[in-house]
Amino acid sequence: MEIVVVTGNRKKLKEIKEILAGLPISITSLADFPSFPEPTETGKTFAENAEIKARYYAKKLNRSVLAEDSGLEVEFLKGKPGVSSARFAGPAKRDVENIAKVLKLMEGVPMEKRRAVFTSVFCLITKEGERFLFEGKKEGFITLEPKGNNGFGYDPIFLVPELKKTYAQLSFKRKNLISHRRIALEKVKKFLVLKYNPV
Repeated sequence: MEIVVVTGNRKKLKEIKEILAGLPISITSLADFPSFPEPTETGKTFAENAEIKARYYAKKLNRSVLAEDSGLEVEFLKGKPGVSSARFAGPAKRDVENIAKVLKLMEGVPMEKRRAVFTSVFCLITKEGERFLFEGKKEGFITLEPKGNNGFGYDPIFLVPELKKTYAQLSFKRKNLISHRRIALEKVKKFLVLKYNPV
């Protein structure tokens, strides 16, 4: 079975491939196909946007597709950036600018009020048109300043309380063991095993 992962982010693709390793599945990405205009993400939830992307590319490629929508929800900011996480500071999707905007909006906010949740939702659309959703969440806090040089997106300001480190301070492998994406992909993996390799 082939699954096309909908992402142009090489670091995200690496995470996904590592977590799904061991399955009898060929994993490709959009980089392996001619480019298409991106679909407009009009959903109000991560699940809706993941499904929009999955259905769009499944139809274009006539293959099974796995698409993700993910983002950071900050309690003090009433759930923002949310589904606008990648474009929070503008359409350029620059991580540094997005981080700076979050920190600016939270100036002076004490640590106990800086709770946040990272959410990942994957939508699998099979070649036959079946739809399946998988969600993962990781709770943490927003730091007062960026810490660490690993990862991408909001990783430098997302503190994992049990480790007292940000995602960006963790090695690739360590983050990949505990992240919101890991939690969602473990559900994907379990589903694929049961669906295509029933005992």
